[in-house]
Amino acid sequence: MASLIFITHPEVVIDPDQPIPEWPLNATGRARMERFAAMLADRDVSAVYASTERKAMDGAAIVAESLGLSYGTDEDLGENDRSSTGFIAPPEFWDVVAEFFGRPHESIRGWERAIDAQTRIVGAVGRILRGDETAGDIVVVSHGGVGCLLTAHLQGVAIGQESRPSHPGGGCFIAIDRDSFTLTQDWRAIEDGFSA
Repeated sequence: MASLIFITHPEVVIDPDQPIPEWPLNATGRARMERFAAMLADRDVSAVYASTERKAMDGAAIVAESLGLSYGTDEDLGENDRSSTGFIAPPEFWDVVAEFFGRPHESIRGWERAIDAQTRIVGAVGRILRGDETAGDIVVVSHGGVGCLLTAHLQGVAIGQESRPSHPGGGCFIAIDRDSFTLTQDWRAIEDGFSA
């Protein structure tokens, strides 16, 4: 049974002077992605995709290069659009995120609405599943916020009621059956590997 493995990028270089989509993975994030890529060596991965944000492309490049593959990008795999505010430092950021998930039909501080970001990420993943002509596992490197929105869709629950990645630095993944577009493995951190 081939899967789509959706992974949230791990730790990044936080630079308030740079646009968030241009932030790269930091040394910890790169090392964690390298460990994940090593775990994938035992699987039949046939395609890798990423959002067009630098941190996701960094992660996809690590996976693809370790497996002798190239990777594709899709802008619709990007994180929810927060360009109206730019960088917001914690703990205020987490308060805004709670509002984003708690009021999905409203734009919080000019951010893309959660319901719109969910439609976009579900559409992007569905398009990859329909359009990719390879037969093995597909790896998608994306983002935590839209990963939660995708999970809500797959679990058939309201936005904000879905299960969430547990690692504060990101670097968590779910597995989705390629044929039925159903969740087969809930969120796990890179270090936890695949469920048996």
